[in-house]
Amino acid sequence: MKSDVETLSPTRVKLTVEVPFDEMKPSLDAAYARIAKQVSIPGFRKGKVPARVIEQRFGRGAVLDEAVNDAIPKAYEEALRTHEVVPLGRPEVEVTEIKDGEYLAFTAEVDVRPQFDLPDFASLRVEVANAEPQEEDIQTQVDNLRSRFATLKEVDRAAADGDVLLVDISGCTADDDPIEDLAGNAMSYELGTDGMLPGFDDAVRGAVKDEVRQFIFTPENGDWTGVPLTVSVVVQQVRERELPELDDDFAQMASEFDTVDELREDLTKRLVRLKRLEQGAEARNKVLEVLLERVDIPMPESVIADEVASHFEDGHDSGDEHRVDVELQARANLKSQFVLDKVAETAEVSVGESELSAWLVQQAPRYGMAPDAFAQALVEAGQVPMAIQDIRRAKALATVLEQATVVDADGNIVDLKALDAELNQLPEMASMSTMEMVEDES
Repeated sequence: MKSDVETLSPTRVKLTVEVPFDEMKPSLDAAYARIAKQVSIPGFRKGKVPARVIEQRFGRGAVLDEAVNDAIPKAYEEALRTHEVVPLGRPEVEVTEIKDGEYLAFTAEVDVRPQFDLPDFASLRVEVANAEPQEEDIQTQVDNLRSRFATLKEVDRAAADGDVLLVDISGCTADDDPIEDLAGNAMSYELGTDGMLPGFDDAVRGAVKDEVRQFIFTPENGDWTGVPLTVSVVVQQVRERELPELDDDFAQMASEFDTVDELREDLTKRLVRLKRLEQGAEARNKVLEVLLERVDIPMPESVIADEVASHFEDGHDSGDEHRVDVELQARANLKSQFVLDKVAETAEVSVGESELSAWLVQQAPRYGMAPDAFAQALVEAGQVPMAIQDIRRAKALATVLEQATVVDADGNIVDLKALDAELNQLPEMASMSTMEMVEDES
């Protein structure tokens, strides 16, 4: 097979491929076999019709069409490997010539990952927050624990953030038609958490018992997308939390410790671990951000356009600003993939079975599934290669982190290897049945 590649732009190439007919024999044989199974000819069993009879009845052209459709994808994949082209999306294929008995010629235009250089990872430097908790951080943890054991007391005053309100809620259109999805009675809600509809907290803040407050809510999705709706809130009760006394009795009730000092010490240790995990996550995000800033990549506009169009397939387009945000996110995601994939290739990053198993165990709870069931779902959906790709990119970023310089707010070097050990304390390998399913797919 002969092939050549022509660069049409930094993000698009044209492959020219010529396949000799002797290399097309498997495709021709498969074409005869497929046609033979599809037709019924008197005197021959189905699937056993000779090639010469097929040509007599349906013509050589029908056989060639079948064979070409089978041969082109194989030849295209071989040409990609030969010229080390990384395609993005489906190619535009055009058959340019078929000389029966001699060769098949076709071209394929496809968007590709652009060529670019990676910076010196050792030159990357980022700053992250300190991992040492402040006294107010510790007190917040203590108060959060106390709030779990708090009692609610009704108060005769205006509602303020932190109060737990008992409310009835209803919604209607401009024509006073009720909205069933915006109806609820005796709902308990902590004011200031922004856990209700947008605008709810601002509307209800300062209300007193039995007061009715209204505000306008415009949904961004669903049946009422873009339609202004009037939401009414009746405040049935304003309640505040009464926290239990912080003493040894509370420590014994709320924990396995006997004294408040022991409880505070444990909460402090937990908070340090949490802040170190947050520190590690911040380091990863900031190093990736700096890495992407250092790389200038021309983007394949057609791929970006397809991503944006796919996002709005459900018809929920809330305007130009939303569309711009989606496009910017699509560009950022694609650039990140380009860079991390190249890092992985340069560093020869691979993904082992134990890493895939650990990833399955980590991700399964996010979907409310057991690891075995999650693995089976991935296999059935053909998503195992994408999962492996995600793991590989994460390992590529870890490779960059090993060489980058990360300091805390005080200028101290952050030991990312120690952080990595904490962040990647994964459960043991998944069950054998899970591994068998993934191994079969990969």
